[in-house]
Amino acid sequence: MSVRRPRPYVRVMGNDWIGRRALLRGTVAAGVVTVVGASTAGAAVPGFYHPFSGYRITGTWQEHLDRGSLGGIDFGMAVGTRLPAAGGGVVTNIPYNGTGGHTVTIQHDNGYRTQYLHLSQFLLANGTRVGMGAVVGLSGGAAGAPGSGSSTGPHLHWHMINPGGARIDPLVYLGSGAGLPKTSTEQDGVPGPVMWRRAQNWLRLEQGYTGPIDGVPGVNTYAALQRAMRAYGYGGPIDGVPGANTWAAVQRLAARWGYTGPIDGVMGPNSWRGFARFLNQDKYD
Repeated sequence: MSVRRPRPYVRVMGNDWIGRRALLRGTVAAGVVTVVGASTAGAAVPGFYHPFSGYRITGTWQEHLDRGSLGGIDFGMAVGTRLPAAGGGVVTNIPYNGTGGHTVTIQHDNGYRTQYLHLSQFLLANGTRVGMGAVVGLSGGAAGAPGSGSSTGPHLHWHMINPGGARIDPLVYLGSGAGLPKTSTEQDGVPGPVMWRRAQNWLRLEQGYTGPIDGVPGVNTYAALQRAMRAYGYGGPIDGVPGANTWAAVQRLAARWGYTGPIDGVMGPNSWRGFARFLNQDKYD
């Protein structure tokens, strides 16, 4: 089966082609993702997102305060779960950090810090600069395990620290966990960084994608997309190089979300609209 190599352009309507780089160009600086021509409506804090929206909260901020803690949010998750950075910054590992056990701190360039507690493993060296969504460690918390601190069961503890040194609730800082904004691709049929951030988050949650949530799809994003498209008839290689067969499978997915056009592997505005309706589900925020 032949697989057509992708053009460096995306067809958006008729015979008009827009360069993918023009659609997806952005910069990551100062801990903030700045996207050219993309709306960030609904994003409480640009450059940050809620990486753990798919996990159950097992300990609220108020429950921490009630038992004498300075505050935090606990998420129930199995030991070894990958922990993405809520925002870009510089990593510092703190082994055996008292009751918190192994702790990762991300110093964001806007002066805020993110801390993840009770880790089972550090993955990056001190001083590593990461982008939003990069995996910085593995969760832990099993009672008595190295790095668990005072934890009595597998979970992640997450809190943030503001520039004044006060611990703050990350869900309040992020807008009550609003997560990623909805993509306007559902209305205008033009794929852009917000749509691809949502796609990357979907692929992270369900297809094992471990790259950044940066809205700039590359080989890892496309390989995860190809894995997902197995369920929609894609039978080609998982090589991260999407061609007509990959996009035909995406159209089959889009057909379940209002797309009524041909399954021809050529993505146009209506194909993108259907795909975006799928991605705009709340569970992918």
